[in-house]
Amino acid sequence: MEQLLQHLRNLSFTEMEAKIMVELAGKGPSSGYEVAKGLGVSRSNVYAALQRLSQHGFLRRSAGEPVRYSMLKPEELTQMISGQVKESLSFIEMRMPRVEPDQQPFYSVEGDRNVMETLTRELERAEHEIVVDVWREEASLVRHGLEEAEQRGVKLLWSCLGADEAVSRLLPWPSLGQEERGARPGRRFSFVIDRRWCMLGMRGEDCTTQGLVTEHPVMVELLLHHFTQEMVLFELEQDIGEELTERYGPRYERIYRKYVGPDSAQAEEQKKLTQQKDA
Repeated sequence: MEQLLQHLRNLSFTEMEAKIMVELAGKGPSSGYEVAKGLGVSRSNVYAALQRLSQHGFLRRSAGEPVRYSMLKPEELTQMISGQVKESLSFIEMRMPRVEPDQQPFYSVEGDRNVMETLTRELERAEHEIVVDVWREEASLVRHGLEEAEQRGVKLLWSCLGADEAVSRLLPWPSLGQEERGARPGRRFSFVIDRRWCMLGMRGEDCTTQGLVTEHPVMVELLLHHFTQEMVLFELEQDIGEELTERYGPRYERIYRKYVGPDSAQAEEQKKLTQQKDA
């Protein structure tokens, strides 16, 4: 009973109105006096609530004396409420003032539930394309939403990494002037939807799930370029893997380390020290 009353209150009915509706639904057509007696409350409060409910169409009111009130069937009541809510939501969406920012903002979402709810809403809105770069653990969480998008005709491009594979074909940049920190605290993930909305985040067992969300075109472009580079490298490795190894050998990895490995970090630090001494 309390759950039913709570749900009626959630739909903006007052405590008195909710109790009257449940009372009438259970006992059938009744006068105001009978309702007040059944609830054990004052008749004046009951009569005022009955008047409001009947004016809004939630109760039927008989002619004659005494006036008797009866509830709509449950399906009629829910259909009426649903129609009113949809009408109000549509009006708010159309008439609510909007202030368009000069630049698309960045905002952060924290917590596993909040991140997943934000992402799920955008997956449901996708119309043309979804670009996904995730680890296997995160892929399992969004699989249903991605499958539904594909069934709607949305193009899906994805890259999925697992714990038994290399972290990335693009090596991570080391920290400058700091000791190695060891394993990363979480797994990086990114989503780009319809080339207008993106989320870049981190998730793991030992860290709080966080996501950076924006529609800024620069971030969208950066994530798309990163995805493209990884996939092109993957295709090249698959296509000419043996030839690549024969031609470059160990130098293949050193090409990366020339720019982002420890040597480049040390060189940059040494350059700063030299500049300080010269000054």
